[in-house]
Amino acid sequence: MGWLDAVDGYCERLGPGYWAEPVNAITNAAFVIAALVMWRRAAGQPMAQALAAALAAIGVGSWLFHTHANRLTGLADVAAIVVFILLYLYAASRDFLRLKPWQAGLATLAFLPYAAATVPLWAQVPGLGSSAGYAPVPLLILFYAWLLRRRAPETARGLAAGAAILVVSLTFRTLDEPLCGAIPLGTHFLWHVLNAVMLAWMIEVWLRHRRDDEGAGV
Repeated sequence: MGWLDAVDGYCERLGPGYWAEPVNAITNAAFVIAALVMWRRAAGQPMAQALAAALAAIGVGSWLFHTHANRLTGLADVAAIVVFILLYLYAASRDFLRLKPWQAGLATLAFLPYAAATVPLWAQVPGLGSSAGYAPVPLLILFYAWLLRRRAPETARGLAAGAAILVVSLTFRTLDEPLCGAIPLGTHFLWHVLNAVMLAWMIEVWLRHRRDDEGAGV
């Protein structure tokens, strides 16, 4: 299959046309709206603003994929998500765990072999399908929450809440095809809306932690 050949991976899509997934396309505005809100809240915090920019890029990449559905736009969609994950991992490792920048960089790079090792395991779970590619993420968030449970309990609770939202979001993504007969619109659009909320919340968790540290003179 060529990079520009049309793909059909979602319940709502019934053909190759630009507006074949109108709801899946339009709900990407949730990412952009969330990014704009967090950009303003992140004034004076370059890392948080970089995360907000990555959040907006997720919306753009996903819009392109749900309007021009092909492997190339699918790559743009996934690449933006990976950039957000890696940026957040670096910020969380450096600022939550108080690692040195080079240590935080190594922890961030460790995500790649972690994902490579665990995604095939998740792919064995019946019915999980392409959502297996995202399944390692909530577990990693919960791991960071566990590490912070005593040092920064509020941050740990915030991370756990983010992981819970992501699990619900992934559930709707996974059910898109199985429920297609009963819900012709599909459920993928709820993945967009909930994921936008979750990613904005994760930025908020970082902001609150950072501002608490600054208030304590850390």
